Amino acid sequence: MSKLTIGSFAEYEKYVGKEIGISEYIEVTQEQINLFADATLDHQWIHTDPERAAIESPFKQTIAHGYFNLSILPYLWLEIVEFKNVKLMVNYGIEKLKFNQPVLIGSRIRLRAKLDSLINLRGTAKAQLYVVLEIEGNNKPALDGTLVFLYHFI
Repeated sequence: MSKLTIGSFAEYEKYVGKEIGISEYIEVTQEQINLFADATLDHQWIHTDPERAAIESPFKQTIAHGYFNLSILPYLWLEIVEFKNVKLMVNYGIEKLKFNQPVLIGSRIRLRAKLDSLINLRGTAKAQLYVVLEIEGNNKPALDGTLVFLYHFI
């Protein structure tokens, strides 16, 4: 799958109201979740203890942190699109985010993104992207919501 390349506000604006793309699937591993737990100090057993989860969890295995799923979105977004002539991109906000379905360890996830709006704020592009984090083989997504990014094109 090839990335979309966007090099200016005018090029980006052409995608308002359209789906921009879908990332490749990536697998969520226990190692990633353990590292995320270390980084966030969230070592809840449902994420980090496969033996206990197999017995006590309703999912019968460990699941990814909801915030892990959220934190992987910028990476997956940049798997869909490459920005040229941008000196800075800033995560500006998240709106109406819902965690819909747990992501089991070993699942494969991908991002689907649609550009809902793009506004020029005195030279800074404010983009609102409706995103869905899909789980391979599951009709219900892991999460959906609107990400807001600021782009400073050169």
